[in-house]
Amino acid sequence: MLNLFKDGPEYIKRTQTPFKPTTATLSEIHSIVPKHLHERSTLKALPYVFRDVFCAFIVYKLGWLIDPFAQSLVQNYGLPPIVGTVAKWSLWALYWHWQGVILAGWWCMAHEAGHGSLSPYGWFNHLIGFSLHTFILVPYYAWRSTHHAHHKATMSIERDENFVPRTRSDYGLPAESVAHIADYHEIFEETPIYTLGRMIFMQLLGWQYYLLTNAMGSPMYPPGTNHFQPSSPLFKPHERNGIIASNIGLTIMSCVLYLWTKEVGLSNFAKFYFVPYLLANHWIVMLTYLHHSDPSIPHYRSKQWSFLRGAVSTVDRPLLGWAGRFFLHNVSHDHVAHHLFSSIPFYNQPQVTEAIKKVLKDDHNYDSSNTFRALYRTFTQCCFIEDDGDIVFYKNKDGKASRVLASDALDSPPKKLV
Repeated sequence: MLNLFKDGPEYIKRTQTPFKPTTATLSEIHSIVPKHLHERSTLKALPYVFRDVFCAFIVYKLGWLIDPFAQSLVQNYGLPPIVGTVAKWSLWALYWHWQGVILAGWWCMAHEAGHGSLSPYGWFNHLIGFSLHTFILVPYYAWRSTHHAHHKATMSIERDENFVPRTRSDYGLPAESVAHIADYHEIFEETPIYTLGRMIFMQLLGWQYYLLTNAMGSPMYPPGTNHFQPSSPLFKPHERNGIIASNIGLTIMSCVLYLWTKEVGLSNFAKFYFVPYLLANHWIVMLTYLHHSDPSIPHYRSKQWSFLRGAVSTVDRPLLGWAGRFFLHNVSHDHVAHHLFSSIPFYNQPQVTEAIKKVLKDDHNYDSSNTFRALYRTFTQCCFIEDDGDIVFYKNKDGKASRVLASDALDSPPKKLV
């Protein structure tokens, strides 16, 4: 039980090891991955899609049995009303958890479709991705566009699209040479209840907030940037028809939800759809946030950034254990492999991970810390980065970084074209 509150040994080892960029090359990594793992199969992907939809349907149908079952415990079996109440809300909690995980899996499957990894046929990928994302109110083509841009510039301070660190000057902090600990605490120190409130907001509504405002996105975009405006600077002109299609899909889905709510009532809408929807968003934010925000993982400026360095500066985490592999399609367990080979089908990614470990060795980032412990650690320790430095780490509320650079870390320029 105490392990839930401890950092994993891999994380501790990283913080104790001065950082130096990997010496592996893309050609070495590509050569170690068997060619057959790149093969995409529509027939192999379809059962996974059907399984995801079937799981959601079965759980939804079981949900309609919860209230009648709880009532029968009191009316037919003579149990005290408190027993019926406890049973009812316990079963609803179970429903919310699993339906939330399953719908997060829909998001992950659509994410894979957006990378074109389900099928060699583009129309099939888009049909699956658009359908699954639209059901959970995600603008498929809009997010696909910015997500592809993120893959091209992962961990680049100047060019990345998601979870871009804010700097010392962004917070108006004094220069490091004259700053006192009170300067940092004035900005970052919070009461535990306030920290908890901010975490809950980020986990439940942070995904929508990002889509609507580009919060924690790249600061190179102007205020008002969002994922719904076809003329948004996030998108290229040829992508605008896709953005319109995403908006039309979301409008139709909203109308469907409105008509269904009129039929079943607001309470059932909340219980069957809205609460699982919020919990799905929680898992989506958790996995994306922790993939790319960690006190022990570097961010790069242009002189030291390369595709390879950005891709391996992500973290594999065993999020939800077997359920993460089954429902979330390996997206967290094999995230480093995904960034190196985003077009390889998710069901082959575990084999890719094992292959690239042979080349990356200690440069492969894994963290067995309990995911909620890692979330709290990242949320409270990843406060800001310095305005200068070509390789930087997050600093905490005391102005201290958890990891330092090796003395020769900047000696080898990145091989950007390898």
